Amino acid sequence: MTDATIPTLAANATLALFLDADGTLIELASTPDAVVVPASLKSLLKDLAERLDGALALVSGRSISTLDSLFAPTKVAAAGIHGCERREVDGTLHRPQIDATSFAAAREELAAWASRHPGTLLEDKGYALALHYRQAPALESAAFDATGKALQRLAGMHELQRGKFVFEIRPTGYSKGSAIEAFMHERPFRGRTPVFIGDDVTDEAGFVVVNQLGGISIRVGDVAATAAKHHLANVSAVRAWLNTLQINGQP
Repeated sequence: MTDATIPTLAANATLALFLDADGTLIELASTPDAVVVPASLKSLLKDLAERLDGALALVSGRSISTLDSLFAPTKVAAAGIHGCERREVDGTLHRPQIDATSFAAAREELAAWASRHPGTLLEDKGYALALHYRQAPALESAAFDATGKALQRLAGMHELQRGKFVFEIRPTGYSKGSAIEAFMHERPFRGRTPVFIGDDVTDEAGFVVVNQLGGISIRVGDVAATAAKHHLANVSAVRAWLNTLQINGQP
């Protein structure tokens, strides 16, 4: 990173805010279903979205339907499965086309593998498959081999993405960066300064795009190798910083 000082910003018509979920807005948990989204965070996001005239989007590895469930009743623009699916502010949905038969075969193969390896978990996202090994870190190499083998069934239509204690098979040609770029061509994001906050290698494509657009890229936690220009220490620091946007956005 070239600069650890984040500029003073306000939630107003000049800003477009893009936020990762797990490890950024909410603490990581032992399994995807174990995360907790406090009511105060939901309220904060709702308020910021209103102040930004809707120019706030969740950009996550989770599916949009899962994001809606986690953050209910707050509902904002969103990109799910690392940009593979995207919902505009007006509700328009963009989703990838996949080979359902090949995908089902890959899912069955990985589900059988996970059932034989305690501590691993297969998450079916509809268009992507995430093999988690957070509770069995010694199985990292074996999990990598298993996802690579399953990927061969998908004939180049999917690719392998590494994350924090997870290997994910997702449709080829999508990223958080491509999702942010698409949002920035649409109202109400168009013409604003983009800000993206994320914590994982899957967020790096987003940082690159935001940097190219002259925006503000913020990495949470580990910053050993990142394209982000700024840093926040942890989830608590992210929430505290978002609250400063709310304060600075007061009339």
